[in-house]
Amino acid sequence: MITRYALFLGEVFPDKLEAFKKAVLDELLPTWLVYPYAIAVRVSFASDRDQQAPNLPLILGVDFASRDGLDAALNSQERLDSRAATQRVLPEFFKGEICHYVTESSEHLVALSAST
Repeated sequence: MITRYALFLGEVFPDKLEAFKKAVLDELLPTWLVYPYAIAVRVSFASDRDQQAPNLPLILGVDFASRDGLDAALNSQERLDSRAATQRVLPEFFKGEICHYVTESSEHLVALSAST
């Protein structure tokens, strides 16, 4: 599986965290859910971090079955639309930058033990 992560590195403005979360879920998530060839979208809001860790209030992960699917999504009108929505919505709540990483992963489920 191929996952493209968007790491939102920066700060949510004071007293704007709940509005930021709502705007992401109501206005941005719908634009990510329509990416061609996407098979899953994960929106993760930071709840805690190591003291020295950079502030990442939002991490977006979009899964694709193949690199070809990711490439098609990156070259799609849906991506252009989502970038426009992000540029329109974020400045009201967030100051920082967005960094992207593409990963190849495999999933390994943990067997339940008698103690869980």
